[in-house]
Amino acid sequence: MPGKNIAQSLQEYGRGVIGGLLFSLPMLYTMEVWWTSFQVSPWLLVLYIAVTFILLLGYNTYAGLRPSASWKEIVVDSVEEMGLGLVLAFLFLWLLGVVQIYDMSLERIVYMTVIEAMPVAIGVSIGTAQLGTTAEDEEDDAEEKDPRDSMLPTQNSGEASTLEQITLATCASMLFSANVAPTDEVMKISSNANPVQLLLVFFVSILLNTAILFYVGFRGSYATPANELPKRMEVIWGLSLTYATAFCTSAGALWFFGRFEGTGLQVCIEATIVLGLVSSLGASAGRFLFDQEYK
Repeated sequence: MPGKNIAQSLQEYGRGVIGGLLFSLPMLYTMEVWWTSFQVSPWLLVLYIAVTFILLLGYNTYAGLRPSASWKEIVVDSVEEMGLGLVLAFLFLWLLGVVQIYDMSLERIVYMTVIEAMPVAIGVSIGTAQLGTTAEDEEDDAEEKDPRDSMLPTQNSGEASTLEQITLATCASMLFSANVAPTDEVMKISSNANPVQLLLVFFVSILLNTAILFYVGFRGSYATPANELPKRMEVIWGLSLTYATAFCTSAGALWFFGRFEGTGLQVCIEATIVLGLVSSLGASAGRFLFDQEYK
């Protein structure tokens, strides 16, 4: 990785490998994800890769390991993370006996590896930045930190740009939703639920998001003094942005994994609401926990 000696680069790669597996190993065990490789079209696979690469660029720009990195370093890091995701996905699919080199066509192996690798790549990016820092990094942070910062209140994430908030929420919600969207359980739950239950799922999602964003004191959340309630418009804006991002990510994941095929609009919305409970939880918590700025 740019600007690092061999030992430091190996540490970063190690954190990336662990992060990729921590966040994405369930997908490597999920049969429905394997089946998707038999159904996905080439153009959809290319779109999948492009969206993932854009998310990697966004995450590395706003919350990567080196906040002062140049665009060249960001692109190089993103390419390396995607490459590492592909290698990890292939190795573990082979290790688990899912990919059989002599009994499967090269096209099928490539499709299956790519589908599994994209969430792994995002996990690699997050793991590289979040699972630790080198002693040199800590010294640099100490040198750059203004002593007056300790006298300031907790940073309010509302100061971050809208694009930054959306990018971090999308990365986090994708990691959570991609592990659940391919399974049959989402469609089964949504088909069995009545309108009242679906409405309750929606309200529980909003309640959990509100707690995470404003009340339980997550690092980097919308901080307010203990005896002061957050402003109404701040709550509305934070909830709307986070849940809308998670809802769109959930819909996109369900669509990519073929869950919307042959279904009506109502069924699609119901399934998205069900998956949105998981996705929005990831989006609201991950938006802060996956941000290197708040470490």
